[in-house]
Amino acid sequence: MEDAYAGFAWTAAHAAELRIDSDRILIAGTSAGAGLAAGTALLARDRKGPQAMAQLLMSPMLDDRDETVSTRQYSGTGAWSRESNRTGWNALLGQRRKTGAVSIYAAPARATDLSGLPPAFIDVGSAEVFRDEDVAYASRLWTSGVQAELHVWAGGFHIFDGAAPAAALSRAALAARDAWVRRTLAPDNTQAR
Repeated sequence: MEDAYAGFAWTAAHAAELRIDSDRILIAGTSAGAGLAAGTALLARDRKGPQAMAQLLMSPMLDDRDETVSTRQYSGTGAWSRESNRTGWNALLGQRRKTGAVSIYAAPARATDLSGLPPAFIDVGSAEVFRDEDVAYASRLWTSGVQAELHVWAGGFHIFDGAAPAAALSRAALAARDAWVRRTLAPDNTQAR
């Protein structure tokens, strides 16, 4: 998490040198990388560091507690099963997993306050472990007054768009993502930040 935040902070601090607008940085990630992006947004808010214009979270891995219906549904099956998920969280957190010692920056679903975060785009397949935690996170963003766009892709498995990019479902997901990015980065966008 600290590495992800350091990379974001460095990019914002060197924006002029990189010839980018420091007020128009979008952070993004897929799966565990999307969890890092969400954690980076929280850490930047709490440290009063640079603020991302928006966050693009694709099938984000957000909750180490492994308690949702979707995680139970995809035990022993799928591109990323419940068992794979447990292995990933154990590798990151070790014995801290599922305890009160887990940081909100490592597992953003644990954050009790999501206010003040940048607008988010969240998409997830309906046939994957992360479905329910991602829907819950989007709902909590809305409750906190944060603009969020949520897509749950019917029949989509974990990172389906990467595994089958030519499939109609993948093309639809990519088109929705691209449209959101274009709207978000549009010069006249008043929703961001």
